[in-house]
Amino acid sequence: PFPSLKREMRNLSEECNLEPVTVSMAYVYFEKLVLQGKLNKQNRKLCAGACVLLAAKISSDLRKHEVKHLIDKLEERFRFNRRDLIGFEFTVLVALELALYLPENQVLPHYRRLTQQS
Repeated sequence: PFPSLKREMRNLSEECNLEPVTVSMAYVYFEKLVLQGKLNKQNRKLCAGACVLLAAKISSDLRKHEVKHLIDKLEERFRFNRRDLIGFEFTVLVALELALYLPENQVLPHYRRLTQQS
């Protein structure tokens, strides 16, 4: 589902020098939201952005200015307001039941695909 959005997530993550494992985690979060039926035309970009942001925060030791840079990039690429993104981040966290640390078997398939593509 939403292959073009996932491509955007990957491209943006690469521009911000995020690791493939971070992108993989963002994909898993995103797919969980899709499976829960949480995505619609209005919120899909916010969902994608929030997934990238959460994955980046949890999987890499980003400094404050790097998080800000990532938010700038997300805002610019997905054309939403940062205030909406920050608010939506919490919505996504709740939808994921705060389960941001993922079992390896959920992350690995995406990771393999990403590392083979590059």
